[in-house]
Amino acid sequence: SQLCWREYLTTRIEQNMVVSCTCPISECRAQPTTAFICSIVSSEEIKAKYEKALLRAYVECCSNLTWCTNPQGCDQILLKDGLGYGAACSKCSWISCFNCNFPEAHYPASCSHMSHMTCAKCNHGFCWRCLKPWRPTHKDYYNCSAMVSKAAWQEKRFQDYNERCTFHHHAREFAMNLRNRVTSIGEVPKIRTLTFVLDACKVLEQARKVLAYSCVYSYYNQDTESMDIVEQQTESLELHTNAL
Repeated sequence: SQLCWREYLTTRIEQNMVVSCTCPISECRAQPTTAFICSIVSSEEIKAKYEKALLRAYVECCSNLTWCTNPQGCDQILLKDGLGYGAACSKCSWISCFNCNFPEAHYPASCSHMSHMTCAKCNHGFCWRCLKPWRPTHKDYYNCSAMVSKAAWQEKRFQDYNERCTFHHHAREFAMNLRNRVTSIGEVPKIRTLTFVLDACKVLEQARKVLAYSCVYSYYNQDTESMDIVEQQTESLELHTNAL
């Protein structure tokens, strides 16, 4: 009956299973059409959920489409179109990375850098050569006592870069909060335009973002010939950013 179909389809829509649902008769594999579903379901709220489900399914099927990855939430659909690291979302200005699962464009760090980060939360120590947990009593520790100092140096080096990266991310959040406060002030009558301040905040956010991911890039590329130039440019950017 129509009532049975309405209850069945409504349940499927609320469970986000409507796109793949079939006739409730076990032997029948026919799928209800969009026109049929819209003629059965009467609730506008349920219809809206169905339309969103159709949109999600369409985006997932199209290899050149994706959702904005802004962790704060954004329902904008983006066109990949071979843009590599991505382009700014026209709705929230977030820049997504289309090449990996990291939620944000992370230049100059590569996608492989972002997917091979070391855990800095639990401070787990391990032998860099055999990967066994580090202990002073580890009998075959590196199989060479001369390697111990290198492991300690690597651990200290990671901590230094991780602290720098974290600092720039926090500084970026400060710039974002500052921009939001300036925006609210600009809405007050009789306050002269603060566009130049907002522009400065945006530049500050972008600079802190590049500096943060430069730490990742430098950590994994320390031995390359171009690192002297990269470090010089990074230092110059950091000095100007701090001044701003």
